[in-house]
Amino acid sequence: MPDIVILGVFVADAAYWTEKMPVTGQTLLGTGFQLGPGGKGSNQAVAAAKAGGSVGFLSRIGADTFGQMGRDVWAEAGVEPMVVEDTERPTGSAGIFIEEATGKNAIVIVPGAAGAIGVADVEARAAEIAGAKVAMTQLEQPMEAAERFLQIAAQAGVTTILNPAPAAELPEGMLALCDYVTPNETEAEELTGCPVTGPDDALEAAKALMAQGVRKGALITLGENGSLFWDGARAVHTPPMNAGPTVDTTGAGDAFNGGFARALSQGQPIDDALQFATATAALSVTKHGTAASMPTRADIDALL
Repeated sequence: MPDIVILGVFVADAAYWTEKMPVTGQTLLGTGFQLGPGGKGSNQAVAAAKAGGSVGFLSRIGADTFGQMGRDVWAEAGVEPMVVEDTERPTGSAGIFIEEATGKNAIVIVPGAAGAIGVADVEARAAEIAGAKVAMTQLEQPMEAAERFLQIAAQAGVTTILNPAPAAELPEGMLALCDYVTPNETEAEELTGCPVTGPDDALEAAKALMAQGVRKGALITLGENGSLFWDGARAVHTPPMNAGPTVDTTGAGDAFNGGFARALSQGQPIDDALQFATATAALSVTKHGTAASMPTRADIDALL
């Protein structure tokens, strides 16, 4: 059985590079285009596997070309596909707009088949979930599936991670199923009501998340300011690492989460796991794409 099981969405990413972000009603000539694999869950699975983890990915895909794209990228990265092939729905897709000079992005996602992931799909993989060392999910698939996934893992004593992206209202008690929660600044503010602009603000939001039941630690990613971790007793601010010029920040959060899951699955102490996750994210932004930008274990070790 895999050490890490990740529940999430796979979509095909259509990325468009522009000199500036378009505004409503505006048409721009782009400077580049790339079609490739994406979806937070899939990206995180690829990141964790390329970083040296043993990973299973639980999802739904369509019986189509985009679905085969997913299977190909998982095979290349060494991810075990725990997927249902849906013959009635297409594989999901996403449109990504990237400002070339800064790497800033805006994303629209249509989950497609992955939007139909249900409790039954999760329960069918209960043995693999309960047998893992780390179980991680996000909120791109239906909430009921994410909650049941965390329940199965928590009841079995598996380390649970919730990456609450995109931010959404959570069912009462859901955070109490989570050992770690990993929002970015925007998601942390939406979940707690605490504005987050840097490490000091992030600490207040992290404390608020722990007060809602998170068991081992709140970890808020801060982009160019690194990350802030709070476990109820101490705060750890991990500054960003420089692995080269920033080209594309699209997959940075997924790289961070994948690296974090991999480190925890190997039993690394939390400070080491934070460094490993930070290095994974730092390397990812030096390349275009999402899954394609995830670094190898050798690259991560070299940066560390």
